[in-house]
Amino acid sequence: MFFDSTSIQSVLFFIIYSITGVVPFMAALYLLLRRSNAFAPGVIPPLRLRRWAASFFIMAALGHVWWYLFYIFSSDLQSVSYVIVCVLDSVALLTTIAGTLLAMLQDRKRPVWPAFAAMIPCVTLGFLQIRYPDAPFLDIIAIYILSLYVIFSLYMVFSIRQYGRWLNDNYADMENKKVWLSQVVTLVCMLLIILYELINSYTVLYLLHAIELVLFGLLLWRVETLPMLEQVPQSQVQQSTGTSVNINLDLIEKLLKEHCLATQIYLNHDLSLSQLALAVGTNRFYLSQYFSRQGITYNTYINNLRINHFISCYWETVAAGQPVNAKQLAHESGFSSYRTFSRAFTQRMSQSVTSWMDQSAG
Repeated sequence: MFFDSTSIQSVLFFIIYSITGVVPFMAALYLLLRRSNAFAPGVIPPLRLRRWAASFFIMAALGHVWWYLFYIFSSDLQSVSYVIVCVLDSVALLTTIAGTLLAMLQDRKRPVWPAFAAMIPCVTLGFLQIRYPDAPFLDIIAIYILSLYVIFSLYMVFSIRQYGRWLNDNYADMENKKVWLSQVVTLVCMLLIILYELINSYTVLYLLHAIELVLFGLLLWRVETLPMLEQVPQSQVQQSTGTSVNINLDLIEKLLKEHCLATQIYLNHDLSLSQLALAVGTNRFYLSQYFSRQGITYNTYINNLRINHFISCYWETVAAGQPVNAKQLAHESGFSSYRTFSRAFTQRMSQSVTSWMDQSAG
């Protein structure tokens, strides 16, 4: 990277650089100090996620500070201070972004200590670079960090798929619960770091910092709109791995007819497996096993009941000669989001809501 301290471009770059340092600092203050949610007032995000995201934003802001000080007072890429800043930046950003992304997955509490342990070789190589300035330990650090990003990205793909299966087994309303967007955040972080080290064009650097601002906004939005979900008790996780469990399927089916179908509890928005199990009077594990042995998920079961209710309400509205409002009927059928309803309806009926209504009207 190059800087001409007297050029207009350099001054403009440092202004933009300062902005991308202030924005994450303000985001961190917002997450730590504001109790209510400004982005989605009805959503209560996980406290652990807010704290990890605030830590990431603080480290991102501090990173701008120590790099700024380095280029102001040194700019020597062969100095000890350069090695320290490189290692400090890598450790701070990698551990906090790992903690943030793992905190988004609420099926279980995944440990963050491996991310800190993975930084030990990075710190060790940094000390070796200081001790032996002519050795290429910084290049090894760059390769090592890139490898960690690739490994962590693959791990996140596996974990998010696991988390998605947990959502299907426990929730019918999926709106703003899935976190595939977090994988995009991971990949963008990796791309930014790689390009930032390789590119020495002011135009590209401006673009990178613009992407950085978008990334901060995206992450803050994701943290604030992700609702806090209940975690599966460890005892039930251990039960679910068992080989044989005696479940009275007929009894559970009878209880569902009495306490779910008859009462139409499935019309409640955001009804979870735990809430249904409590209403039915059984254990959430046994209820989950019941759906599993029926070859469906909890998500499919509840949404099918809601779609049946939607169809029934549709025909009643048509028979009464009243105009049909699909969004209103979907909301009355238990769907908190029309997009979720549309997706579930298409999956169930093999055609869109609009096509089905047009075909029914014809």
